[in-house]
Amino acid sequence: QVQLVESGGGLVQAGDSLKISCEVSGLTFRDYTMAWFRQAPGKEREFVAVFRHMGARTYYADDVKGRFTISRDNAKNMVYLQMDSLRPEDTAVYYCAAGRPILSAVRLSSIYNYWGQGTQVTVSS
Repeated sequence: QVQLVESGGGLVQAGDSLKISCEVSGLTFRDYTMAWFRQAPGKEREFVAVFRHMGARTYYADDVKGRFTISRDNAKNMVYLQMDSLRPEDTAVYYCAAGRPILSAVRLSSIYNYWGQGTQVTVSS
């Protein structure tokens, strides 16, 4: 049984930093691309960042580039999202996802096979 469990969300102030984590079990972690998506109230789920298992390349949404960093630890089956210079508009439920998308599809939520339950990140102004 595949499980993705996010943790580390919380309430922070604008400009603060926060690191969220996702623990993965039930699959061969190193063979999967791992991504973070987020969904704010009343909005669609959107791509945040991805760490491809092939070539270990990372990609980011334009509005988080330079502020967020995705990383993974294949020995621990963990993926992380370090979020710096947080803004109120970063407030959302953050989800980790596992899949094997081709490069052109890494930003598409529909491609990912497995999802966590989400962790709430709230940034106050």
